[in-house]
Amino acid sequence: MDNTGYTTLTRQTGLMREMRVVANNIANMATTGFRQEGLIFAEHVKRVTDGPSLSMATANVRNTSLMQGALTQTNGRFDLAIEGEGFFLIETPRGERLTRAGSFTPNAEGDLVTPDGFRVLDAGGAPIFVPPDAGALGISADGTISSDGQPLGQIGLFRPADPNSLIREDGVMFRSEDGIEPVEEARILQGFLEGSNVDPLGQIARMIEVQRAYELGQKFLETEDERIRSAVKTFIR
Repeated sequence: MDNTGYTTLTRQTGLMREMRVVANNIANMATTGFRQEGLIFAEHVKRVTDGPSLSMATANVRNTSLMQGALTQTNGRFDLAIEGEGFFLIETPRGERLTRAGSFTPNAEGDLVTPDGFRVLDAGGAPIFVPPDAGALGISADGTISSDGQPLGQIGLFRPADPNSLIREDGVMFRSEDGIEPVEEARILQGFLEGSNVDPLGQIARMIEVQRAYELGQKFLETEDERIRSAVKTFIR
């Protein structure tokens, strides 16, 4: 296969990956705290001995959108949404993770946890304890949890030291390869949840574009294959 064929194949592989990313975005349009993802294409050019340079397209880097999602009022006592940048810090068996999904509840031990049972951490990285007999409970904009006017703890807000280091581990959980740092300017809203920040129309339009681009590449490969077959038959005669 010549350089043109290899280049087209690498492009087709990248388009298939982007199609999966776009489809996953569309499937999570209604997922609380979901962050839209995109794929970054890059071109690599390598000099070939005694011949033209070889160009390859790759699409291995994923970009996570940090745009604010829509806020929906639920009036849930432990439903929390972040207004501004930042993430909640969650303790998992694989280490600390970041999330914008703020649907929490106390477990049997009184620790504030996610629906999967992972503990929510405070500003110092410790689990947040809510006494079972706590009275009127309120959560202020800075994350301070109070019961009958007495503070119980403060929910921590953090951001990745490098936004490009965010790696998605599941639908709403991320790890930061370059560490995290506290956020002070964001606000926590009690009784609200943040929805997905997926742009439905934009993602559907992008899916159509990717599909058309893939079909054009496939048509080119089929035409190129037919050209080579015809050339071989001519030489054999």
